[in-house]
Amino acid sequence: MSRRDQIRMSPDELAAYLDEQKVINVATIGPNGRPHLAPLWYYPHESSVATWTYGTSQKAKNLERDPRATVLIEDGESYEKLRGVSLEADVEVITDTAVVTQMGISLMQRYAGAKPGDPVPDELSGFIGKQAPKRIGLIFRPTKIVSWDHTKLGGTY
Repeated sequence: MSRRDQIRMSPDELAAYLDEQKVINVATIGPNGRPHLAPLWYYPHESSVATWTYGTSQKAKNLERDPRATVLIEDGESYEKLRGVSLEADVEVITDTAVVTQMGISLMQRYAGAKPGDPVPDELSGFIGKQAPKRIGLIFRPTKIVSWDHTKLGGTY
């Protein structure tokens, strides 16, 4: 078995990794043809990841023009602890305010430590309700997934 095969995450490992991490780095293509890179909070969504952003942001404008992105999620302070995933993705842009509101609630509850399905406090609903009309939802649907977990190598390479 190749080293590449040894460090690849299984589907269950990948799902657990996406669940524990907190920030994605999203690369879109800017108007000048160069990558535009931005960090975003996210939440796992089906077999992908989802988030929201301001509809007037550069990444939103880039995705209107070309709905493709690459997403990087990584961690590890030294080579033998490196873990991560790169998703080449087609991006579904959500503009329906009710759906964007729910996406915002899912996102904020995750970062507040709530579990999916937990009651939504009225103050959170009110805050998200005011934000949602200015935002769009983004669902990154992977077309290619590359993952690595160097901890599987037991400190050797």
